[in-house]
This record gives sequence, C-alpha cells and structure tokens, in this order.
Amino acid sequence: MVIDKIALTLAIIGALNWGAIGLFGFDAVAFLFGGQMAVFSRVIYALVGLAGLWCITLLFRSSDEETGHARHAA
Repeated sequence: MVIDKIALTLAIIGALNWGAIGLFGFDAVAFLFGGQMAVFSRVIYALVGLAGLWCITLLFRSSDEETGHARHAA
C-alpha cells in the first residue's frame, strides 16, 4: 500500500534524525525548518510520530494481506 511506504519513509527519516541527535547533537529537522518549536518542525515531528504508530500495524499483518493475495484453502 502507498500509505505503508509513506509511513515507512517518514519513520526512517525520524530514525535518521534521532541518530544524528544522538551521535552529533544535531537536529536536522529543527535546522531545516526553523527550530524545534517552529510550526513546520512540529508538524514534521507529529507526522513522523504518526508514521511510527502506523508502522506498528506492519508487525501484525500476514504476508497475504501485504501482497493482496487471498489465502486458498487446501
């Protein structure tokens, strides 16, 4: 699904940002969008958080649901 790919992309961006904060003390989102409290930065943080929540659903899906194939009874 398209939303799965968007959510995964945002989660990866968030993970890379947290890695940069942990390793270098550099918050790329805040740097690019005007500080941690800037409206656009907060929107990005919120979207990354929602994407992380959406990605939790990926853990509980069967492979048949992900591919769109129906399971056939034998």
